[in-house]
Amino acid sequence: MVDASLYPLLAKIDSPVELRALPPADLPALSAELRDFLVHTVSQRGGHFAAGLGAVELTVALHYVFDTPHDRLVWDVGHQAYPHKVLTGRREQLVTIKHKDGLAPFPARPESVYDTFGVGHSSTSISAALGMAIANRLEGGDRRVAAIIGDGAMSAGLAWEALNHAGSLDVDLLVILNDNDMSISENVGALSNYLARLLSGKVYEHLRENSKKVLRRMPAAAWELVRRSEVHAKGMVLPGTLFEEMGFNYIGPVDGHDVTTLAATLGNMRKRKGPQLLHVVTQKGKGYAPAEADPIKWHGPGPFDPASGTLRKEKSSGPSYSKVFGQWLCDMAERDHRIVGITPAMREGSGLVEFERRFPDRYFDVAIAEQHAVTLAAGFACEGLRPVVAIYSTFLQRGYDQLIHDVALQGLPVVFAIDRGGLVGSDGATHQGAFDLSYLRCVPNLVIMAPADENECRQMLYTATTLDRPAAVRYPRGQGPGVAVIAEMAALPIGHAELRREGHSGLALLAFGAMVAPAEQIGAELDATVVNMRFVKPLDQDRILDIARRHAAIVTIEDNAVAGGAGDAVLQCLQQQAVAIPSLVLGIPDRFIEHGSREENLADAGLDLAGMRASISRFWARQGHPRAVPAGA
Repeated sequence: MVDASLYPLLAKIDSPVELRALPPADLPALSAELRDFLVHTVSQRGGHFAAGLGAVELTVALHYVFDTPHDRLVWDVGHQAYPHKVLTGRREQLVTIKHKDGLAPFPARPESVYDTFGVGHSSTSISAALGMAIANRLEGGDRRVAAIIGDGAMSAGLAWEALNHAGSLDVDLLVILNDNDMSISENVGALSNYLARLLSGKVYEHLRENSKKVLRRMPAAAWELVRRSEVHAKGMVLPGTLFEEMGFNYIGPVDGHDVTTLAATLGNMRKRKGPQLLHVVTQKGKGYAPAEADPIKWHGPGPFDPASGTLRKEKSSGPSYSKVFGQWLCDMAERDHRIVGITPAMREGSGLVEFERRFPDRYFDVAIAEQHAVTLAAGFACEGLRPVVAIYSTFLQRGYDQLIHDVALQGLPVVFAIDRGGLVGSDGATHQGAFDLSYLRCVPNLVIMAPADENECRQMLYTATTLDRPAAVRYPRGQGPGVAVIAEMAALPIGHAELRREGHSGLALLAFGAMVAPAEQIGAELDATVVNMRFVKPLDQDRILDIARRHAAIVTIEDNAVAGGAGDAVLQCLQQQAVAIPSLVLGIPDRFIEHGSREENLADAGLDLAGMRASISRFWARQGHPRAVPAGA
């Protein structure tokens, strides 16, 4: 239980009902307690951090003013939602967040009635909230709906599509722009807070609406002139002209850490009709000096010492795949001036920090705009450049149409460096790279490679740049098996697999990517043949057919969805050649894998060593080999 001596106000808050019973004068003290609680709780096991610290006062004010869960709060991305979870009955469970069977890393509808919309990818809040607001109007309801969107999420096209739609409708919707990084406006002060309170208040609204009634009797051209005059007059002192032009009544900017002003402003805006936009300026990492100084480093830290701000060092056996990619990209840029790097706001995660420093004119961070990232690369390729798109597997899903139409259909030589392929662990179902091999395999003109180790990753990336068509190199999160990376680069023969072990039991294991290393371990136990398939497309059909002729059974292993994945490709190859052989496809089952460590994710999917041994043992036993797996293995 939370220590009431340390958190006298927070200890009483088991739901927003208790929060709304507090006098307004207690809100600053509650915010301070909540911030301190977040620091000490997240420090124990890690989690998303800086964004939540910056949203403390906003979260307190929202639940204080809105009648949640009857009113709908729709959070964007979810990094900023830790304070929301604390205030909605999950205070004691916060220490479990992102861990197996603990709280979900992002808002999740099955977890709480206060989580109105499940989220993990950005920029969905306005669309979802607009749907809820329209539904409420159609049903004659009285609930209010607010979308809370971070500034980074406003860079995605989906957010602007929703704003464009909402601004044209007679619907009661509040969009709160939590501006904490993009510097949309100057730092706020007393004047800005005064204007926000004034423009959201009854006096201004009364004058505005009565003026509309009078002015609408004027000719249409004169009415439009007056309307635009109001918009541009506000734009002289406020940065909201764009939103006004889109049909929103813009209020702000307001200090996002002045909880009293926030509550008063939100109280006014909750009563307003039509599309409203409140611009709130906050600071990531607010109240914790290390996070204020470096919010990127403290976006999602592991465990740390809250007093000193020292992160606990994790043991590392070698460079991560992201680091291997980053070094390769720098090396390639040195030898080929045509190389350009593109990322949708994932510089650190994708390993592009050094590339940006050394080649700033060839580094392009397009913000959270995956569709644009892919088509931008296509444009580069049209003019003879060799673009490399560094992107997470789960985020490439958003650029799928562009990958097909703008890159593959035109046969453009774009390299997709796909990080976080397979199961990623604590970020859970929204971030698992479970589907890339399936959704890429069906696209014509595309070469798909999956490295078994760090050096193979480097060589495959180089191979991709030698092709005159698009290519994808898909690698997992974290470290590989520890293979030394060779500086010299050589292109691999396209569509050729590698025999890692020749067995004598009659069983063959055909493994893809990160599953090669465990397949080799199992292969040694079973005296099975092990093949590093390397290419998902084009497959090494000659190797597959040769294996089928010389073995009694085949097992394919991949950390991708079994539906439509690499194993399916092998089965199709055999079927097309009329080769009948007992086959087992191991991969991610047809369900979403929730949060936990990567090891726990693999066990959940049956892809850890124990799970694969058991599956292969049962399969091999059905072929008449009941003692295939060694006892105790």
